[in-house]
Amino acid sequence: MEIRTIHANGVEFAYLTVGEGPLALCLHGFPDTAHTWRHLMPALAERGYRAVAPFLRGYAPTEVPADGAYEDAALVADVRALHEELGGDADAVIIGHDWGAFPVYPLAGRFRRAVTLAVPPPGSLAGTFLDYEQLKRSFYIFLFQTALAETAAAGPGFLENLWRDWSPGYDASEDLEFVRRSIGAPANLSAALGYYRAMLGTTPRSGRYPAVEPGVTGPVLYLHGAQDGCLGADLVKDVLSHLPAGSRAELVGDVGHFLHLERPAEVNRLILDWLGPAS
Repeated sequence: MEIRTIHANGVEFAYLTVGEGPLALCLHGFPDTAHTWRHLMPALAERGYRAVAPFLRGYAPTEVPADGAYEDAALVADVRALHEELGGDADAVIIGHDWGAFPVYPLAGRFRRAVTLAVPPPGSLAGTFLDYEQLKRSFYIFLFQTALAETAAAGPGFLENLWRDWSPGYDASEDLEFVRRSIGAPANLSAALGYYRAMLGTTPRSGRYPAVEPGVTGPVLYLHGAQDGCLGADLVKDVLSHLPAGSRAELVGDVGHFLHLERPAEVNRLILDWLGPAS
């Protein structure tokens, strides 16, 4: 895979790419990097896609955005701009995991096919996210709203233990090395935490981007690990009722939050079957 850069939405993005053909845009989450797609991207290329995995805003080697905006509308604007600047057309597809799933939902209708992993569609968690067991799993979200966030997240073992808890039994040593390179510097770590601060309103909206319209704009394949220690599988039983007609949801057994890394052959197959061959 090559690493390249592109200017989109006022940000200099670094991205991994492999293959030729219609664009397959792959978006990572936290605490993770574009390298999370190292198993899927070659498979996409073999199917005739040009797989592109950007490092999201603030994740080195992508620059920390000058506007300091990390709200959902900024992420949506980034994806729109990347789609255009990378030459995506009506045959383009999109895949997003964790934070990378957030902009997929409002933009699914702009792509021929869309896939999300580990973060269900808007509205599907209403009334369940505040379940006591889920609140314990989500402690980090509330910690990240405080002035202690950077110190805690940079502390010995914090990110390592998130990976351990979220994907029990998975050896994340290679992934964590990528993470240290990407958000190990203070400015990049603060940027990554900025997504959570914007999510709960601790950081006010920048006002630079129009609000994201609610709802999912096109059919989506949703995948969730049965042993996900970040967002319990028991909370995502009603996903399809929050997705448009033609969508599909699969619970992947014996894997956690990073299901595409834990069982790449099975998850690749599910994704490639949904996407079909490149047009």
